[in-house]
Amino acid sequence: MSDPALDPASDFALDPADQRLASELDRAHVFHSWSAQANLDPLVFAGGRGVRLWDYEGRRYLDMSSQLVNVNIGYQHPKVVAAIQQQAAQLTTIDPKHANLARGKAARLILEKANLKGADFNRVFFTNGGADANENAIRLARLTTGRDTVLSTYRSYHGNTGAAIVATGDWRRMPNQYARGHVHFFGPYLYRSEFWAETEEQESERALHHLERVIQAEGPDTIAAILLETVPGTAGVMVPPPGYLAGVRELATRYGIVFIADEVMAGFGRTGHWFAHQAWDVTPDLITFAKGVNSGYVPMGGVIISPAIAEQFDERVFPGGLTYSGHPLAAASVVATIEAMTDERIVENAASLGATAIGPALAELQARHPEVVGEVRGLGCFWAIELVTDAASRTPLPDAVMARIKAGLLERGVLPFVQNNRIHVVPPLVATPDDIAEAFAAYDAVLADVAVPA
Repeated sequence: MSDPALDPASDFALDPADQRLASELDRAHVFHSWSAQANLDPLVFAGGRGVRLWDYEGRRYLDMSSQLVNVNIGYQHPKVVAAIQQQAAQLTTIDPKHANLARGKAARLILEKANLKGADFNRVFFTNGGADANENAIRLARLTTGRDTVLSTYRSYHGNTGAAIVATGDWRRMPNQYARGHVHFFGPYLYRSEFWAETEEQESERALHHLERVIQAEGPDTIAAILLETVPGTAGVMVPPPGYLAGVRELATRYGIVFIADEVMAGFGRTGHWFAHQAWDVTPDLITFAKGVNSGYVPMGGVIISPAIAEQFDERVFPGGLTYSGHPLAAASVVATIEAMTDERIVENAASLGATAIGPALAELQARHPEVVGEVRGLGCFWAIELVTDAASRTPLPDAVMARIKAGLLERGVLPFVQNNRIHVVPPLVATPDDIAEAFAAYDAVLADVAVPA
């Protein structure tokens, strides 16, 4: 793995006036997601390469966020950029009802990686991103089972869509209207256990008991799917304890429920495996993906479908579709991304970084700051530092302090992923041990300056 030590000004003409113009245009015209609009002052970026970004004034940042934990292959990977350029020159877009070589190759490669542990997935439904991948996985589960309810955990994030198809006025609305909706349950999280557990084994056992009781209380015959992030990401990078995912698989099978693994964030190498569920030798019925499948170079997501579900639609119309499903530019970027990740052993690099660089650095960071670092957890290039006011109470560090931590990291040239009272350590998978050491020097310096309110 390598990160070219380039001077951005030598590769691109950077003009500070463009920095001001970009900021002015954004404030004047762009409506931002998840934000109150009045006082926004977003960072402006002009370019990137490897694990680095820079602005129009030449300031450089080490990206420890992978943006939204999606730039797994790093910025401007030459093979992926070339594949997009080549496809754009040949065919920019095509109706999903037609066949396209790039789309077919992308599906084949995705299935090869999903089937590494002997699974037999044989179909991919392409979407524009992770949210509509989960929407369509839920639709597949409901149509296949004839049931309505979807179970998911309270600590989770699965995307931001939902009402568009129900608001539609023609026949496509009718198979997608459901009298029942969603029921939530608590997943395992030993650091803040809901189950009075003291060990991972107890947490797993009691969380599974809780899930089964929810199934029984709701009525198994009403439940279409259990939708789980294999490793919950935005909620805190909570690695499931031993036996938990296997237990969920067993409950789903016993009660005839579709098990959907949301691998949108955890998939395509983030955990040091092509798909996170492979670490626990568990096979879901449906797998949703996006983000790392092509590092977000072109919008792309999808659902990997098991034969038992796919065959339900051999003679039955699937009432779902998207104008840009399997878009040729996105598909070409997927092919190039998976080939590059395989050839360059990028997934293996993620596993190695987690075991030999990030994990040990986090243990050292916790030892140096035991009062404020409550817990560190993760695997591969998917970790979280949970920050607290003191180790005994485990009270989350206040938002104002977290804002100062984020500002301090930016001042030191590190672009962080800060969520609630956590720093998520989620670099591109092409990072090097030197990159990790640089980032942790900044983490250490900023945490040394933390003043916790009394």
